[in-house]
Amino acid sequence: MRCPFCHCEDTKVVDSRLANEGFTVRRRRECTVCSERFTSFETAELVMPQIIKNNGTREPFHEDKLRSGIVRALEKRPVDVDAVEAAINRIRHRIRAIGDREVTTQRVGEWVMAELRDLDQVAYVRFASVYRSFEDVKEFREEIERLENQPPPDIARHQIPLLPEDKT
Repeated sequence: MRCPFCHCEDTKVVDSRLANEGFTVRRRRECTVCSERFTSFETAELVMPQIIKNNGTREPFHEDKLRSGIVRALEKRPVDVDAVEAAINRIRHRIRAIGDREVTTQRVGEWVMAELRDLDQVAYVRFASVYRSFEDVKEFREEIERLENQPPPDIARHQIPLLPEDKT
C-alpha cells in the first residue's frame, strides 16, 4: 500500500485487528521511508442486490442512503454511533443473506423499522411516519399504541421466539 504522506510504495503492517463486528480488518501501517504511521481498512467487496423501488425502477444498493435515512430518524436522539453502525451492518447482512439479485424497498424499510424499534422508539415513529406516509394523528396514535403493547427491546432480545424466525 502506498504511503499517503510521501507516496512511497513500501509500507509495513505494524498491527492488524478485526473491526466492525469482524467484517473489517484494521491495519496499522508504517512507511519504511518517512516513518509516518497510518491506518487502512480492508473489507470484502460483495455484490449487493439491486433495489426495486415503489415505482418499479431498479437501482444499485447505496449504503449512504440507508445510513442517511437512519441518521435522519435518529437526529438529536441519545443513540450511540456504534449501535447505529451495528444496525446498518445487520441490515446490510440481511440484504446479502436473502440470496436474491433484487430486494424491494418495502422489505428494506421493514428491516430498518425493526432496527430503529430496538434502537430508539422516537426514531422508530419518525421513520414510520415517513415510510408509511401517515395521513393524520390517528395513524400516529395507532402506531404508538402498537409500540406500547410490545415488550421493551432489551426484554424482547432475550425472549425465545414461539415460531421460527421469518427469513424476510
